[in-house]
Amino acid sequence: MTERQKEITENFKRVRENIAAAAARRKGGDVTLLAATKTVPAEDILFAAKNLGLTVAGENRQQEFTEKYGALAGALDYQFIGHLQTNKAKFIVGKASLIHSVDSIRLAERIGSLASAAGIVQDVLIEINIGREEAKSGFLPEEAAEAEARISELSGVRTRGIMVMAPVCSEKDEYRKYFEETYSIFIDIFQKKSHNIGECILSMGMSDSYVEAIEEGATLVRVGSALFGRRNYR
Repeated sequence: MTERQKEITENFKRVRENIAAAAARRKGGDVTLLAATKTVPAEDILFAAKNLGLTVAGENRQQEFTEKYGALAGALDYQFIGHLQTNKAKFIVGKASLIHSVDSIRLAERIGSLASAAGIVQDVLIEINIGREEAKSGFLPEEAAEAEARISELSGVRTRGIMVMAPVCSEKDEYRKYFEETYSIFIDIFQKKSHNIGECILSMGMSDSYVEAIEEGATLVRVGSALFGRRNYR
């Protein structure tokens, strides 16, 4: 085992222990660990899939998703978690098992059109701009219920839940107010729909906040640097 593989192994062990402890504190409920793999080489992801039990990975960028797809698609559940432009949706629909970042009706309509043409149904999450940040995309909290209702009526699309990217906080406990509000929205919209769409997904929390997200109700956390180390953007 290389030094890099040893580092990844230790990181996975630590993150999984943290996830298990956080889930126990909230008294139950399975939590899916999604490895956020932006800039992570395919060989590192495959090592984690083959040796560490990694089952779900997510990519932020369309081009990187496309480049890694051939190597990863058969090895694990490959999802798309980043901002998706409508003109790039054709590269993702039907390949990603789940698109986390549906942030507009227009994008949902494009996804539905592509999926219907291919004879499939694309699973998606509705992205909520929980911090009401101008620089971020997503539906405002008060728009979430209506957006979900409209998207659910589209052919070729199945809404599975909600995704948020909380504002960057200086203290970990500051994340909780955003996660609490998101959980409330999630329950209001999806608690009566689970019998129609299967297990509902609440995707929130990243490397700096996944423990707090789990304690506040997340069913899926997107963890990158805590697993693979600092990203190399070169």
